[in-house]
Amino acid sequence: MDDYPAIEEHGLIGDLQTAALVSDDGTVDWFCAPRFDSPSIFGALLDRRKGGHFRFAPEGVDYVSKQLYLPGTPILITRFLSRDGVGELIDFMPVTGERATDRHRLIRIVRVVRGAMRFRFDCRPRFNYGRDRYELEVHPHGDVFRSGALTLSLTPFENRDDLIDRSRIRRDEAGVRATYLLREGDVGGVVLETACPHPPRPIDLAEVNELHDRTGEFWRRWLGRSSYRGRWREMVERSAITLKLMTYAPTGALVAAPTAGLPEQVGGTRNWDYRYTWIRDASFSVHALLRLGFGEEARRYLAWLDNRIRDAHDAGRPLQIMYRVDGSPDLPEELLGHLEGYRGSAPVRVGNGAADQLQLDIYGEALNSLHFADRNGLFVSHEGWQHTARLMDWLCEHWDQPEDGIWETRSGRRDFTYGRLMCWVALDRAIRLAASRGRPADTGHWTQARDAIYDQIMSRGFHRKRGAFVQHYDTDILDASLLAMPSVAFVSPADPMWQSTLRAMDQALVSDSLVYRYDPAASPDGLPGAEGTFSMCSFWYVQALAASGRLDEAQLTLEKMFTYSSRLGLYSEEIAPTGEQVGNFPQAFSHLSLISTAVNLDKHLDAPR
Repeated sequence: MDDYPAIEEHGLIGDLQTAALVSDDGTVDWFCAPRFDSPSIFGALLDRRKGGHFRFAPEGVDYVSKQLYLPGTPILITRFLSRDGVGELIDFMPVTGERATDRHRLIRIVRVVRGAMRFRFDCRPRFNYGRDRYELEVHPHGDVFRSGALTLSLTPFENRDDLIDRSRIRRDEAGVRATYLLREGDVGGVVLETACPHPPRPIDLAEVNELHDRTGEFWRRWLGRSSYRGRWREMVERSAITLKLMTYAPTGALVAAPTAGLPEQVGGTRNWDYRYTWIRDASFSVHALLRLGFGEEARRYLAWLDNRIRDAHDAGRPLQIMYRVDGSPDLPEELLGHLEGYRGSAPVRVGNGAADQLQLDIYGEALNSLHFADRNGLFVSHEGWQHTARLMDWLCEHWDQPEDGIWETRSGRRDFTYGRLMCWVALDRAIRLAASRGRPADTGHWTQARDAIYDQIMSRGFHRKRGAFVQHYDTDILDASLLAMPSVAFVSPADPMWQSTLRAMDQALVSDSLVYRYDPAASPDGLPGAEGTFSMCSFWYVQALAASGRLDEAQLTLEKMFTYSSRLGLYSEEIAPTGEQVGNFPQAFSHLSLISTAVNLDKHLDAPR
């Protein structure tokens, strides 16, 4: 299992409809098309032998590799350094636009900037998670892999006719392999395209360079809209680009991560598919995006959310916790038993059975985002308010019941304190929206329910002996989700009940600035194995420290968190005890929390002490 690269040793590229992961040895080992949630074409991240890959790397020489992004863009540069030469592999995907399409291009440019270097490319697609066979068609200007559902064309280009050693091109059932011999100044590469309607045509370097420049200009122009001028601009801007890469442009929906099956514990079974849009995660994105000045992205997600609220009402059912990027609700969970999983972490799951869970906190995140957007000039439409009001009427009747909770436990429903907290938030923000905009609503009923939730949390959610707010009403176990209590204005950060809760979390959940969600051993969640610290919770902890006046601790904790990022500034879901990143990568929640934490901490540090 040692031939798997570390999860954090990858860069993310994308075209706003799908994405690919490229390891620092030049391998595309994750790529799904035509959408984030489509079956994989390259899936070596989950099975090195059966998953499929596209490697472009030096041959016959010892080298070290390093990765960086072209500043202000997601154009990825992988540098290979050896005694005989220095080569660079440039990977990017031209932006596709807001119309859904099956055609996606992944462009790989290889060049030598010093000395000489022989490169080999090895393209081995494995369609439909490695389950579908394909036929290889050879054309004058490239090759086409044709499966039952999708085609993939491979077209080489070069600035000299003799860069490719055509005597060493190999085509067989495994794929296509070829060799480039480049000297200083030479440039070659390939264009990979899905669903191209015509055979491969000649492509010259000028065309590739134009695509490269246009892609870079798009991203620099987009990032130029950012209003962030705080202390951590490099990390914040990289997080913003990463979130944009995980947004499906045709609908504005944000996926939780572009990957599936990456384990929360290497060798364990907590391997989930995150290529969907969670109401919770995407609602948090409204706060992060608006704080950076990206109003259009926030507006488009809110329109997507309004459609989900309308659909739920029309179907006579509550909101689902997650959907596909096009808004469809069907996410059946399936085990891919033929794949061994990342470093043997099985089973590999696609789809997500948690979609059918009852998680009441999502109403709070959704209404909090609508309220925040309203305060920033993105007003709820008349029809949108009608949908929202009906949703709040439903919540008044259904908030007081056991549910599955934010962490999607599979051990049965409980009265989770965080779920009650966010029900309080939902009704409180709806009441504020109705009052500030003069919207019709049964605010008397909403207020009665809101106040009942508050009283219940204070009487049953606070464990007197533990001196802390706890995970659910029948335990004394702590839960890091409750770090949000001051930030949503449920309690004052100076309240003695909150201060004692924070001190209890300091002792039980925090390990050298890193924060565990909860203790699975003490509070069984229905799943075997352990997990690492949760990056989102670590960022929330920084905000809680800052709100409580512990500014020096907050700043040091944030700086420590930055040391756990990948070399490219990316975060997965969790950090293992060894310091390596585990879980799906990169994770939207981690980057959303980073942005909000940086903005909030800047505000605290800039205020008079």
